[in-house]
Amino acid sequence: MMCSLYGALLSASLQLARIQTDSVVEMLRELYPDLRFEIVAMSTTGDKILDTALSKIGEKSLFTKELENALERNEVDLVVHSLKDLPTSLPPGFTIGAVCKRENPLDAVVFHPKNCGKTLSLLPEKSVIGTSSLRRAAQLKKKFPQLEFRDIRGNLNTRLKKLDEKEDFGAIILAAAGLKRMGWENRIGQLLSPEDCLYAVGQEGGCSVPVAVNTMLKDGQLYLTGAVYSLDGSDSLKETMQTSVNYPQQNEDGPNDDVQHVGITAKNVSGQAQEAAENLGVELASLLLSKGAKHILSVARQLNDAR
Repeated sequence: MMCSLYGALLSASLQLARIQTDSVVEMLRELYPDLRFEIVAMSTTGDKILDTALSKIGEKSLFTKELENALERNEVDLVVHSLKDLPTSLPPGFTIGAVCKRENPLDAVVFHPKNCGKTLSLLPEKSVIGTSSLRRAAQLKKKFPQLEFRDIRGNLNTRLKKLDEKEDFGAIILAAAGLKRMGWENRIGQLLSPEDCLYAVGQEGGCSVPVAVNTMLKDGQLYLTGAVYSLDGSDSLKETMQTSVNYPQQNEDGPNDDVQHVGITAKNVSGQAQEAAENLGVELASLLLSKGAKHILSVARQLNDAR
């Protein structure tokens, strides 16, 4: 019996997508040694359009549409995505079957060789920082107003080459996870702490929505920080809430109620803890909306569309 997989990753790097897909296949082989897995690589709209900012392309499901079409046509059995590439609402009949343990979610700074050993705060005024993410730019503009931020596209190799061989950028911001998977951790000059830059939400928002989160688990308490930003970071909302997830593990595969948790169960976490965590996210989102988050995000979308 054979299962076919497609793989895609936001980095627009087919090599990085293949690395992530290979890791999933290895986990599946351990669980199902009698199955044979075939990997079929393909590029997506987001991979092909490299001269336009992600937030300006105007196409939904930039890194998932082609793969979803193949899945719908039964050409493949499952696909591997970076969770933050997925639209908030999946097509009818689709479900998230599993979420692998998250790699380091933090953002990393890679510096031009001339700035080796520095941090963002030590860069000369007006230094240009490259990033394709509105989430990163909005937060860092607020934290480092002396720096300038400019869009940069391309796969990891392309962006690093632009950084190293030209004088256009003093540094670029990339996902620490991607650099680690590619074996390029030595290029990380600075890991951005949550105080500098909250990281990407899983399945929420989109390329034109500057939303971010941070989570911390301590002494049975789950702390969730969420924030929304204007494009220049001048207007923002940031709140933190907490809930107890200190429930005894039960003999169950997941919640024993009728709530569908996007097809996912966590065998080592009790259903009560899963439900508490989910409710915390909903409550924090509601709190931010009640304080004006919708207005901030609407203005951000309008300004981005007008640029």
